[in-house]
Amino acid sequence: MRALARPLRTPRGLDPLLDRVGDARFVLVGEASHGTSEYYRWRAELTRRLISERGFTGVAVEGDWPDCFRVSCSVTGASAQTPREALHVFDRWPTWMWANEEVVDFCTWLRSSHDTLPPERRVGFYGIDVYSLWDSLRSVLDYLREQRPDDVAAAVEAIRCFEPYAEDPQRYARATRLVPDGCEEEVVALLGQVRSTTDGAPDEFAARQNAEVAAGAERCYRAMVRGGPASWNVRDTHMADTLDRLAGHLAGDGGPARIVVWEHNTHVGDARATDMAERGLVNVGQLMRERHGEADVVLVGFGSHHGTVVAGDGWGEPMRVVPVPAARAGSLEALLHEAGTEQALYVFPPRDDQPAWLRDRLDHRAIGVVYRPELDGFSNYVPTVLGDRYDAFVWADGTTALHPLHLTPTAGEMEAFPSGV
Repeated sequence: MRALARPLRTPRGLDPLLDRVGDARFVLVGEASHGTSEYYRWRAELTRRLISERGFTGVAVEGDWPDCFRVSCSVTGASAQTPREALHVFDRWPTWMWANEEVVDFCTWLRSSHDTLPPERRVGFYGIDVYSLWDSLRSVLDYLREQRPDDVAAAVEAIRCFEPYAEDPQRYARATRLVPDGCEEEVVALLGQVRSTTDGAPDEFAARQNAEVAAGAERCYRAMVRGGPASWNVRDTHMADTLDRLAGHLAGDGGPARIVVWEHNTHVGDARATDMAERGLVNVGQLMRERHGEADVVLVGFGSHHGTVVAGDGWGEPMRVVPVPAARAGSLEALLHEAGTEQALYVFPPRDDQPAWLRDRLDHRAIGVVYRPELDGFSNYVPTVLGDRYDAFVWADGTTALHPLHLTPTAGEMEAFPSGV
């Protein structure tokens, strides 16, 4: 482990990873929790360099499309809001994932980097998740009212179908046991209507994506009722599909789009290298590799041994700073800790040349927005063949909690996976 480690003290320490990225179009950068400052800061440092030195054209995150599009308008200068103002508006649990000082710092840099660039070369900040059903429906309705008033009917019908369940998504999910198609017909009609009215301008693409979110959320809700892997797979397939749509939208005369993706390790690391595959789960990293090939997709994982993290005791519970205990014996994190490296970058050699610790199946810790440290020794670990799951790995032995902008979230949409990742 010590032989493969490269010191990571400054952004220049990321040079081996930029060399590994080469001409790849998609770089998926993970995190072992949604509440750790070091993961966000190193992810931002890598992204700055990919944008400045390698011409990456978009940042896509595990966030809601409407909220993140507001941030995108801020960083590209399409709105007068500052990045801090745009991020402070995030008010649905878990707010701290994006409404935090670390993301403000990155988005402020991104906005300042655009001062001398024409609008078509500015790098946006996009949400690819599926949870913003109501905000997306309202955004589609607003767009159609302003741009295509004759086409408002499809949006109104979709919203009307969901209205009985607006206060309780679980009630909607339970009701679909009796109505298996739920609101599928209305949402499909909405999607078809918006697809036929957009031609690629930013606002029009945003309207189409909001319609796609509504369709994905509807499928996700119905899948939750059935149980099993379906809801997770609907969600990650939606995120991969969104990346492909976004790449098409951002492609220009200068060539294909190049996109940095920020998500949890559980979405980024190839599911086929974990026990997720045995449970019938796919994820974004796997889907992007399958669709675009390993030469065009670079997957970067993160991990740590101990520290603090922002999380909740349950879905929708108040956020708090909680301790992350020392990793359990025999896990990847325990072995890296024993190797004695404080902070390091690992860029993996080809599979035939990998050392045994990259080929062995080791437990790899995953902390979601829901975390109870007293159970850490019994859960929160994903059996992983590290050399197959990622192309590179960023290690920080001790870590600290994120710095949230505010502490007043409202209720969020249902989670699609018990660990809240």
